[in-house]
Amino acid sequence: MEEFLQVGVITATHGIHGEVKVFPTTDDPKRFKKLKKVLLDTGREKLELEVEGVKFFKNMVILKFKEYNDINQIEKYRKCPLLVTREHAVKLKKNEYFIADLIGLKVYTEDDAFLGTLDDVIQTGANDVYQVVTEEGKEILIPAIRQCILEVDVEEGCMKVHLLEGLV
Repeated sequence: MEEFLQVGVITATHGIHGEVKVFPTTDDPKRFKKLKKVLLDTGREKLELEVEGVKFFKNMVILKFKEYNDINQIEKYRKCPLLVTREHAVKLKKNEYFIADLIGLKVYTEDDAFLGTLDDVIQTGANDVYQVVTEEGKEILIPAIRQCILEVDVEEGCMKVHLLEGLV
């Protein structure tokens, strides 16, 4: 399981006082209002930043960090991800999982035959779709619905599925 979860990516500066535009990579951008701290992943290190202000504009979140008060200080962090620790992540309901925890799971059919590795989660309007890549490199798309996803064990790194007719 991932230790840190991405909640957004800095896309640009906003104004001259150190604010940044963030593209949210979380299901609920409003969660930024409750965030007190985030980790800025510079690629070399993770800087803990205190969130001083939050605004919303179109599909973006505008953040102000206590540590930065000038556009020149924050500009170098464009395209850097913002992370939270697992303890500061949103609480999941039963049968909900973080996408980062699902990627890489070994996928087995209901009769314990190895199907492949979960490679991607495609978010559609109705339900998510799991992209599984077989050992031969073939992609299988499995809808993330109760009829198909029988069991998920993130700790063990595996998932058991029922393949509906026509999926393979």
